[in-house]
Amino acid sequence: MTGHSVPPEFVSLAGRWCANQSALLLTFVWRGYDLLLAELPAGVNPKDLERSINQSLELRIRRVMTGDEPFDIQHGPYERETMKARPAQPPQYDLAFVYLAAEQIMWPLEAKALETDGAVGEYVNDVNNEFLACRYAPFSSEGAMLAYLLSGTPENVFGNLAAKIPCNLATHLRFADRPHRVSEHHRQIEPGKPYPREFLCHHLVLEFPGLARSSKRI
Repeated sequence: MTGHSVPPEFVSLAGRWCANQSALLLTFVWRGYDLLLAELPAGVNPKDLERSINQSLELRIRRVMTGDEPFDIQHGPYERETMKARPAQPPQYDLAFVYLAAEQIMWPLEAKALETDGAVGEYVNDVNNEFLACRYAPFSSEGAMLAYLLSGTPENVFGNLAAKIPCNLATHLRFADRPHRVSEHHRQIEPGKPYPREFLCHHLVLEFPGLARSSKRI
């Protein structure tokens, strides 16, 4: 749809689907994480920690889905709605739920491996310069950040995020027993674009005690 006007009915469909399904989608994420944590090291590779966790998590999210959902989970899909003119590459999500009836509609999840609970710089950058700048999730009023925490506590992560984004973090009532918070934002929308301005960002801290990056990066 890049380069063309976006039909209002399409934007309406995207908004309804993304908002109505978020609790279910994130239930699948948490259940997939539980499986991965129980099965470590699974396919996790310390030389490529973040991407290997993404791939292993995708497999387990799909495993807990029934197969009858009107969406699927995908690792590494491209967002062509907000890509710039060639030769620029389109944004690429770490993970996204894709609505099968209209594959342009994606509910994205961006992941960052945090070696400590204070190492939130890249995470904050993705929130502010990707999600809130509407480069990510143009059709969705929600999206998620996944913190793969290697050492420290979720509460310290949330405290650092609240200070550095900055934002107010609230407990998600559906996931009150999980390290899962939400923040509300007003996005920067390009003039003339019908994307949703109000945005809810989910923050999930997925702890991986005992994992560590290899000193040899690839």
